[in-house]
Amino acid sequence: MYGRHPLTGSLEINAAESITDDDRSRKMQELDRATLPPPLDATRRSWLLEPPQPKKKKYVDLGCILVSRKIFLWTLGAVLVTTLLAGSITMIVRHMPHHKPTEPKPDNYTVALRKALMFFNAQKSGKLPEHNNVTWRGDSCMQDGKDQTGGFYKDLVGGYYDAGDATKFNFPMSYAMTMLSWSVIEYSAKYKAAGELDHVKELIKWGTDYFLETFNSSADTIDVMVEQVGSGHDDHYCWMRPEDIDNERIVTPCYGSCSHLGAEMAAALASASIVFKDNRIYSQKLVHGAKTLYKYADFVKDKNNRNQSREFYKSSLFWDELLWGGAWLYYATGNVTYLDHVTSHDMARKAGAFWNSLDYGVSSWDNKLPGAQLLLMRLRLFMSPGFPYEDILSTFHNQTGVVMCSYLPYFTRFKRTKGGLIQLNHGEPQPLQYAATAAFLAALYSDYLDAADTPGWYCGPNFYSTHVLRDFARSQIDYILGKNPQNMSYVVDFGQRYPRHVHHKGASIPKSVKKESCKGGWKWRDTKRDNPNTIVGAMVAGPDKHDGFHDLRSNYNYTEPTLAGNAGLVAALVALSGEETLESIDKNTIFSAVPPLTPATPPPPAPWTS
Repeated sequence: MYGRHPLTGSLEINAAESITDDDRSRKMQELDRATLPPPLDATRRSWLLEPPQPKKKKYVDLGCILVSRKIFLWTLGAVLVTTLLAGSITMIVRHMPHHKPTEPKPDNYTVALRKALMFFNAQKSGKLPEHNNVTWRGDSCMQDGKDQTGGFYKDLVGGYYDAGDATKFNFPMSYAMTMLSWSVIEYSAKYKAAGELDHVKELIKWGTDYFLETFNSSADTIDVMVEQVGSGHDDHYCWMRPEDIDNERIVTPCYGSCSHLGAEMAAALASASIVFKDNRIYSQKLVHGAKTLYKYADFVKDKNNRNQSREFYKSSLFWDELLWGGAWLYYATGNVTYLDHVTSHDMARKAGAFWNSLDYGVSSWDNKLPGAQLLLMRLRLFMSPGFPYEDILSTFHNQTGVVMCSYLPYFTRFKRTKGGLIQLNHGEPQPLQYAATAAFLAALYSDYLDAADTPGWYCGPNFYSTHVLRDFARSQIDYILGKNPQNMSYVVDFGQRYPRHVHHKGASIPKSVKKESCKGGWKWRDTKRDNPNTIVGAMVAGPDKHDGFHDLRSNYNYTEPTLAGNAGLVAALVALSGEETLESIDKNTIFSAVPPLTPATPPPPAPWTS
């Protein structure tokens, strides 16, 4: 067969190769089938073939934002691991033995301070509060002042017993409250750090509440006041617990002869009014009473009548009390009339500011001049009132510096025992009360200078830094607390060795015994056994001029504590207590009522008009 090529003409085709397209297609299919494996059933196909997988999402929708899936998973894992770890730690800590962190051990001065304040709890008269914390004391002398009708007082229950007896002497009691108030005004932060601020304020109020009952405190003018309750002589003869005194006791009034007492009580109420300034009503009540008392004291100008209490607490002068009381009233009221009064040349002269006596600088219940000068020097140091006050204030400042110089061991005004106790009372008995008060004044003067950024002061041509005053203060208080030749702490219940036969009625008679008669109680006074009751914090009278001490209940010159002595001790202890980093004094509280002393700025001139 021939075929024709579309371009070149005919082509010859082999007949054997001439097959149809259908045949060719069929053969190709048969070849394809030969190359395929036999068909798989459905079960075996399911073994080999995976079901179709959904496409993985790269992000996680958290509602408000889209977060990378990888980051989300890492974060979730980290949270789970952290939670498990925290839980494990919590379980471990919970099952570990617990040890509370120990507070730093208080210094000796703070420990002694807490105890010294407790002495005042033991001296309270009247109906005692539930929290008095002296188990062997109870309500006592509940008939004081109840026997008089129509008089200037209605009730004299309360106040403090003066020492180891049960007599209430308002003069040393007022001084003690003034010293406590002064220490609170200056060192309230230290009291608070020691946990004793509320305690000491309660002690002060116990005293001032009583004082307000001893005169007509609602009046503007008075002519009589109570000087003491009880008889000193009878009290020394009759040795019995105050709780067993159920009779009406002698009340000694003072008519027109108590400048010293009126001014000292005014100081007590005025200083306390600053302590309680946040209690406005009570503070104003104290200020009013202080004004009334000071007016009385300044008016009568002591007639030197011999009252009974002055056989035990006789004030050598009254001008120092007028200076002291007037200074406190100025701080309590801000009334410059008081400042004018206490900075007059005549007042300073009569109070002894220009003297150079043997006892100059000995601060005590009898002599307020060193304290008053230091108190008024404070005004010059921090407020600089200038004219017309500068002349006398600078005198007080200089004289205070002289007093501080006399306390230093480099000078010979006052002798010292071999053990280092300064003899401010020139070798007479009961020296500790004077040393404690001097320690307070020295520490306070040092703190005043430090607060005024003044590194020291001059004693003649020599300059001394403030630290020497604190060294002096520490040396005296350390002596009292046991660093002495007797190795004896003169504060009861401080240290291991302290007086056990304190001259104190309440401490020497067991609470459980029946009421003793006056003479029947002598067996408790004269026994050589230790006191059955511990009068915590009582500073006894102290050693003799040779550092000797006799622990005899019958000898009050060694073993009797007093309010005035313990008040000076408390003030010194709080001044020295606490860490050095604690702010030393409160510069401003005492000036709360004092207005600026600089002249007022004059008004601008009137506008010029043509």
